[in-house]
Amino acid sequence: MAKPTSQYRCRECGATYKKWSGQCMDCKAWNSLDEEAISHSKESKPSRGGGYAGTANRDIVTLDKVETQEKITYSTGLGEFDRALGSNSGKGVVKGSVVLIGGDPGIGKSTLLLQTLGNLSARMKTLYISGEESAEQVSLRGQRLGQDLSQFAFLSETEIETILATLQQFKPDAVVIDSIQTIFTSTLS
Repeated sequence: MAKPTSQYRCRECGATYKKWSGQCMDCKAWNSLDEEAISHSKESKPSRGGGYAGTANRDIVTLDKVETQEKITYSTGLGEFDRALGSNSGKGVVKGSVVLIGGDPGIGKSTLLLQTLGNLSARMKTLYISGEESAEQVSLRGQRLGQDLSQFAFLSETEIETILATLQQFKPDAVVIDSIQTIFTSTLS
């Protein structure tokens, strides 16, 4: 596994961290972590490339010939969000789907996802992965929202290889990655 190319140092106390956080955990100063480069002499592994879009079928087909089946949906417990995800049917999120939530900073994306996963965790195995916030920060927000956190699994991680290994081992039914722009791969330089 490749080593990280940067670290974050608190300008108040000098503590270093692998990941950025809004608050230094040592001196508790807010917005005091600055990114700094770490040099490594070892070259990174080449990328395997590729992607995944369901199956490896590379034949061109017309969509009216594709066999489809009814998809399983799960209610998020948030009526308006279910309607947005399920076209006016109000059915919620489709099993196996990927949903990207976008918006301006501070608009409530993390809060919406925390509420959604909190509601889903009552009936399925869930995992909240954060690349921006600590477990303490997410737990405090969940408590403020009145969420039952007893079944709420959390991971603070930004390396995709570690995330994928965790997903294969933990096998959650629903996952939130907050936020996707913090995720990196160690196979690219």
